[in-house]
Amino acid sequence: MTIPTQERNRYVTKLLNGMHHSLQSIIPLEHELSKPHLQERALQLPFGVLIGITGDIRGKLVLAGNQSIFASIGQSMYGMAIEGEMLISFSGELGNMIAGNLATNIVQYELRTDITAPTIIEGNTTLSGYDKAIHLSAVFVHAGNLDIYLILD
Repeated sequence: MTIPTQERNRYVTKLLNGMHHSLQSIIPLEHELSKPHLQERALQLPFGVLIGITGDIRGKLVLAGNQSIFASIGQSMYGMAIEGEMLISFSGELGNMIAGNLATNIVQYELRTDITAPTIIEGNTTLSGYDKAIHLSAVFVHAGNLDIYLILD
């Protein structure tokens, strides 16, 4: 089923608003969120997590950056250094928390979604095979940038 452009644009706006709320709810670090823009070329990702989105809206949520941003977020949440296998596990769980919170937030807009298990992205990965993605960046003070991609199918 094809969604009319105007309705799809409303969905995207609601997703972006829900993403902002999720970041504020989950991550206890001050941040600035960039304006969204279309990403029309393949993604080059050093490290991150991919969560599938199903339901009324279908696509993927990708959180990407250097491992250090995920480690900084983990330390702010748990008060201890997170590294190695624990960092990989935490990164997947962070993706689950943000995507789950997003799915919960957008229910108020009568959008029903579900999320898939996280897939960890490691080692300079190229992600392609999609038409367009929406990119925004969360800049965390003293921690770095977390790139956020909403890929809509």
